[in-house]
Amino acid sequence: MLPAIEQRLAQELSVRPQQIIAAVSLLDEGATVPFISRYRKEATGGLDDTQMRLLEERLAYLRELEQRREAIINSISEQGKLTPVLQHAVAHAETKQTLEDLYLPYKQKRRTKAQIAREAGLTPLADALLNDPTLNPDDTALAYIAAEKGIIDSKAALEGARQILMERFAEDASLLARLRALVTDNGIMVSSVVSDKEIEGAKFRDYFDYREPLKDIPPHRALALFRGRNEGMLSIAIKLPEELSDTPVHHPAIAMIAQQVGIRAANRAADNWLNDSVRWTWKIKLALHLELELLGELRERAEAEAIKVFARNLHDLLLAAPAGLRATMGLDPGIRTGVKVAVVDATGKLLDYATVYPHAPRNDWDGALHTLAQLAQKHQIELISIGNGTASRETEQLAADLIARLPALNMTKVVVSEAGASVYSASEFAAREFPQLDVSIRGAVSIARRLQDPLAELVKIDPKAIGVGQYQHDVSQSKLMKSLDAVVEDCVNAIGVDVNSASVPLLARISGLSTSLAESIVNYRDQNGVFANRMALKKVPRLGDKTFELAAGFLRVRGDNPLDASAVHPEAYPVAARILQDLMQKLQVPKADALIGKAGVFNQIDASRYVDEHFGVPTIKDILHELEKPGRDPRPAFKTVTFKTGVTEIKDLSVGMILEGVVTNVTNFGAFVDIGVHQDGLVHISALADKFVKDPHSVVKAGDIVKVKVQEIDAQRKRIALTMRLADAVAINTPAPAKTNRPVPRPTTQPQGAMANALAGLLLKK
Repeated sequence: MLPAIEQRLAQELSVRPQQIIAAVSLLDEGATVPFISRYRKEATGGLDDTQMRLLEERLAYLRELEQRREAIINSISEQGKLTPVLQHAVAHAETKQTLEDLYLPYKQKRRTKAQIAREAGLTPLADALLNDPTLNPDDTALAYIAAEKGIIDSKAALEGARQILMERFAEDASLLARLRALVTDNGIMVSSVVSDKEIEGAKFRDYFDYREPLKDIPPHRALALFRGRNEGMLSIAIKLPEELSDTPVHHPAIAMIAQQVGIRAANRAADNWLNDSVRWTWKIKLALHLELELLGELRERAEAEAIKVFARNLHDLLLAAPAGLRATMGLDPGIRTGVKVAVVDATGKLLDYATVYPHAPRNDWDGALHTLAQLAQKHQIELISIGNGTASRETEQLAADLIARLPALNMTKVVVSEAGASVYSASEFAAREFPQLDVSIRGAVSIARRLQDPLAELVKIDPKAIGVGQYQHDVSQSKLMKSLDAVVEDCVNAIGVDVNSASVPLLARISGLSTSLAESIVNYRDQNGVFANRMALKKVPRLGDKTFELAAGFLRVRGDNPLDASAVHPEAYPVAARILQDLMQKLQVPKADALIGKAGVFNQIDASRYVDEHFGVPTIKDILHELEKPGRDPRPAFKTVTFKTGVTEIKDLSVGMILEGVVTNVTNFGAFVDIGVHQDGLVHISALADKFVKDPHSVVKAGDIVKVKVQEIDAQRKRIALTMRLADAVAINTPAPAKTNRPVPRPTTQPQGAMANALAGLLLKK
């Protein structure tokens, strides 16, 4: 038998089995990943949230595997066909695919040609010819003619016998495994344009005549191929090199089948018939089966990587630096429909709103400035948040003129991503929050708030609509949502939430809380006033002891007890009190409040002095860190990007120009950077650094402010190639290369490349 699930997980994660056993037990008891990774470090040996998420995913897979294994054993046993050898093979299968291969001959299926042939009594004929190739097929088949069974002549008998052998060969689990490995290691992905689709499918032209080893295809190219096929522009297939040869060659898959079943060419009477059976087994039964299976696996791997990239970008965006508690004016740019204006106070509460028309066709620049100036002075605006959509650069200039007109306010303008703002505007939550407000103004409110605190605002939006993914509409939506929900949950709990100001969507992401419980908390707060301390949360209807245990450490209450505003869990307050009491005596300080938050006081304490049966050194160290910096925000300091004046459209760019921009998206092939011209440029992976880069995320992340040089411009196709290697000479535009039947190159180094290379996948970004 295979090792226990816990042992397999321990081996996969390179940790001790005891850690896995403890973590699995906590998960089964209903504990959340954020709670376990933050407050149960002693039990799990310090498994972090990344390890816990992987453990949670693999645990589900392995449990499903065991359930399927049991069902298969029961099914085969009920058929009376479970031999010791087969039972051993099923018991030791490590993947679902291996299990299904073993089960294939015993699986209930539709009535096949082979089954009909067996019912007609042709199995002895098939066995006779396989076991003794010296027999003459036509002569031997005469004895099996039975018109009443549909076998009218020897040809029909031989066809039935062949179907029996083909099905037998195709359901050989060990043969399937060998063939799968052969095609995986040697297969070549081939794609071509569908007839008469050259113009309509122009965006896929890189794949009109394309070949690449299956094992080398990166996820973004795989998803581009699948999208081209799904849109009816591309035809794709997996071929072995021998199948693409211009001259006849020995087919390795057919040879492998023949070798496995003991068939060879020795000029015996049945050899040709048997070898034809092998060839048809490959062509009819196995080639298409394996192609579909391997394409499915390729898609699954590519989707998993795309989801992983999306999740990492979302994580970076959610944990972007907040501008903080400052009065903010949100501007949602528009041309004919005007610029929507929303003013929110330091807490995000809507104070005022308007619509101005500085752009064509009205061109009321002075009137717009007058309105904005009145709002800015009235509400003492500190920040101006500008959506990065249509007319954003023109609206940014309007904000610059406003700042110049009111220097005493010392305002700062920032362009932010408006992705998802329209989704929030039309959401049920926005409708409840602003029932009388126009949808467009709600978008401006969102743009203002996401500058103050990106995390608090973006949790109100479907993660898929935030715009930091690649091929998000092409991947499994259930897997994508599960992954993104986990990211949002981890980010929210890593920061913590002020329970007296948080919205329902934000509270609903807290460990142990659901949307209904979050609504109960907000309703209780509205009816009874702010929570004075964490223990007051227990008065909320349906918020029981278990929920309190899971949620309390992530909920902040700024009241009489400083610990309530920290990440110290209420269950650990007695330990914190002991530490503070000892320090008060040692430093002769009359009140603990004078110690909490004081730098240099807690880093000299020996954590092991406070270890007991409930709390170990890891938790004590966390408590000491919180006492030194209670409620600290781990997010980076707030910085703003400065777009180059006068550069608002692609036509304003020139090769060699050095600009400042903000990273909007990171993919496996590079990073997209907003340089203020409405079209993100691409820094190819080869242009991210002066050294070899394997993973773009190791160099940049979404939200980073970077300096880039314009390398190439294709205004017609709206493509911009950028480099972060500022000392590099810019590339020279060259004619597109002629079509080739060679595989797409897979460089071992990262040269600068030309436009086609630097912009690989850009047109398929959305």
